[in-house]
Amino acid sequence: MKLYIIPTPIGNLGDMTFRAIEILKSVDLILAEDTRTSGILLQHYQIQKPVWSNHLHNEHKILPKLIEELKSGKQLALISDAGTPAISDPGFLLVRACVQENIPVECLPGATAFVPALVVSGFPINRFVFEGFLPPKKGRHTLLTQLAEETRCIVFYESPHRLVKTLLELQNYFGPERPVCVCRELSKKFEEHQIGPLSEVYTYYEAHPPKGEIVVVIHGK
Repeated sequence: MKLYIIPTPIGNLGDMTFRAIEILKSVDLILAEDTRTSGILLQHYQIQKPVWSNHLHNEHKILPKLIEELKSGKQLALISDAGTPAISDPGFLLVRACVQENIPVECLPGATAFVPALVVSGFPINRFVFEGFLPPKKGRHTLLTQLAEETRCIVFYESPHRLVKTLLELQNYFGPERPVCVCRELSKKFEEHQIGPLSEVYTYYEAHPPKGEIVVVIHGK
């Protein structure tokens, strides 16, 4: 009886750890955010285990069944489409339920997109604030007003179709000269880092519409 939290590559399949592969091959059941996405990873490493969907739209409904499976003595592994589950991905509800039911939970170290972005920024990162995805509407103004005064480094995820609008908006709160680092497609073939004042990075992406996964790091005040 145990739940394993298994980080998966954020892009490059070679970033999977040996231990993660071993555990995925040994468990009774794998829980995946998107079975099609995870299927590519599992096939690549020749992992043949039952796979159940566990995503934002069904995690409440499936939770009692998963706890039942664990209590029956089974070992389950939770993976997301990329990175470490429960960080801006499904997983929190299951982990919390396991803790409440005294079911052992073990999280393997591994890929998380915001850590490489922090490191390559060159900003002071001995202390930082992780915001996940910023709220699209409700609470956005209040949060950005607070973050503008934050002295620690700030890191968050953003979608490519919202990046340019967000960079323009950030200039109103943080000022056009506040240093920012935008990391795109980390660990993938077209990995890119744009580092500089908000105004310059905004101008770059206005001229070069971004694609792929994006992490934004803002220098503290």
